[in-house]
Amino acid sequence: MAVDLGLSPDQQAIEDVFASFFSREAPPTVARAAEPLGFDRALWDKLGALEAPGMAASTEAGGGGATLSELVVVAETVGRSIAPVPLVEHLVATRVHPEADLVAGSALATIALHPADADGRWRLVPAGAVAEVVVGLDGSDFVAVRSAPPGDGPRNHGSAPLADRSARDASRTVIAGPAEFEAALDSWRVLTAATLVGIGATAIDLAVTYALEREQFGVPIGSFQAVQHALADLPGLVDGARLLTHKAAWVTDRGEPGSLDVDHNDITDPAALATMAFVFAADAAAAATDRSLHVHGGYGFAEEYDIQLFYRRARGWALVLDDPARECLQLADRLFPTTAGR
Repeated sequence: MAVDLGLSPDQQAIEDVFASFFSREAPPTVARAAEPLGFDRALWDKLGALEAPGMAASTEAGGGGATLSELVVVAETVGRSIAPVPLVEHLVATRVHPEADLVAGSALATIALHPADADGRWRLVPAGAVAEVVVGLDGSDFVAVRSAPPGDGPRNHGSAPLADRSARDASRTVIAGPAEFEAALDSWRVLTAATLVGIGATAIDLAVTYALEREQFGVPIGSFQAVQHALADLPGLVDGARLLTHKAAWVTDRGEPGSLDVDHNDITDPAALATMAFVFAADAAAAATDRSLHVHGGYGFAEEYDIQLFYRRARGWALVLDDPARECLQLADRLFPTTAGR
């Protein structure tokens, strides 16, 4: 029996719409122009006209009621274009806090990836420089805090609008507890994994295009085995990350606890798969952008070429959560918990 791993008709329609939108409205020149802050308000407003900001909110809240599997398709198109808009963070936040202006897109929301510190500060919040609402953990409370965004933040490798935000000195609403925060964080991992898949896919396209156009000794460099070997395994790597990301979204949408049977390769635990997808996609994007940059030769290190934009974001967007080694250790603890007496 054949297994169809393609997109469903609804997912394909979503991909067609957003791939066309970002191809038209967010070429690499838009990402360049948005640096160093990494946010384009005009592009965000155009997404609002497309009703993208409200996709993740429930239909009861006036949103689109999209599943995580559908949002993964959208997130990959964001990564393919490295669009300078915090759509992933906004979608995660509006799933748990669907206020009317957030659903409409007239205000931005984001999620603080780490609990507030002893001073009540969330550190290096993704999109914290531009979002009016931040959802995050403060003590045992999952809260939504509304305040004026600072509009700037520390310069960073991925040109992301990071900033510290207060968890207490503003309008504050308790929306849930730690379990709901962890679930939202897993959704962020899955959607960010999808953006990294998109980055990796575009990096391969850039490398292939350059290898077919650039000539040495009177022939395209793509005819050289060394170049072919450098690129040969990248499609499988990126496709594997895509498949794992979609599986993580699928099991999350099912809403069931899932299994952690490592011995029989039966892993359907949403939290474990979210971390697996995030870590694997980050590695795949790093490998794809690294090899693509080197296929470009010295030009790959020049700011005039687009590959460096993807190379930096492949690393910066993944590192905003934590050192990947810690994610791997937490995953290992989940998959292979220690037992009493060992």
